[in-house]
Amino acid sequence: MATTVDAPPTPPPPAPPVKQDRRAGTGRLAALLVSPTMLVLALVVAYPILAAFRLSFYRDNDGIDPETGLVQSGETFVGLDNFTDMFSGDAGERFRNALMNTTTFTVVAVSIEVVLGVLMALVMHRAFKGRALVRAAILVPWAVPTAIAGLLWRWIFQADGVVNKVLDLDEPVLWTTDGIQAWFAVIIADTWKTAPFIGLLVLAGLQVISNEVYEAAKLDGASPWKTFWSITLPLVKPTLLVAVLFRILDTLRLFDLPFTLIGPGKDATDTITVIAYEEAVKFGKYGPASAYSIFLFAYVAVVAFVFVKLLGADVLGTRDGKKGR
Repeated sequence: MATTVDAPPTPPPPAPPVKQDRRAGTGRLAALLVSPTMLVLALVVAYPILAAFRLSFYRDNDGIDPETGLVQSGETFVGLDNFTDMFSGDAGERFRNALMNTTTFTVVAVSIEVVLGVLMALVMHRAFKGRALVRAAILVPWAVPTAIAGLLWRWIFQADGVVNKVLDLDEPVLWTTDGIQAWFAVIIADTWKTAPFIGLLVLAGLQVISNEVYEAAKLDGASPWKTFWSITLPLVKPTLLVAVLFRILDTLRLFDLPFTLIGPGKDATDTITVIAYEEAVKFGKYGPASAYSIFLFAYVAVVAFVFVKLLGADVLGTRDGKKGR
């Protein structure tokens, strides 16, 4: 008589890996912890940008309607008129002048600050007696608030101020009046204020370079100039590029220094932020002021994108072109 053999029981399905559950829990915890910061950023960054973008398509109606003769108030949708007016008529001429001032301030000031900042970093990096005092003295200007620095340099540049005393010219230079001298005054004050910032970041990059590299270069007979160009500068380049990018973005939105040092309404020193402030506060034209701000926002974004793509500034902390984990 044939016997039957029972089939082995079917094994239960494998339990889901615990590692995935841990990752999901960690992701939820990270989202929960970051959510307050994201909420604050949405309130103080995203909302003002969206509000300015909406206002840039409107224009205030306060006054008398030329067609009906009736007093009108509120806003009217004008589409792109605020943007097109930026490049035509008297407003266009003033805007182009402010754009030129903003760009030239950025190019000239940042170039000078890079040279002086690197020199400051090299001085602060060397070991000598009194180095701590020198570091503190170099970093003091960067710690001074920009508005206070503008008022300080306004006193220095006045007709009977320190600069004219040092120059000892037959006629004092009126630095804080409209003209090329006012443009140079802003450049000098901005360089004094922010060159230590680049120096501080470059110093941080210098301190991570091993001394063994310099010792090997010295054994190979490399001169100090060759050592700087072939070793120091390439190794500090990532930090320097990030510092330069920060300074470019900061200078493109320059406002408080020319405003406090020279004042608004000066052709030589008006920037996009200054004329946007005047349109909003002095004339109450929030639509054109918002258009100026949106244009500057786009200008800064394009400059940052081009800078990162062309020069490869490692802003996000990546390595070898791969996304950091």
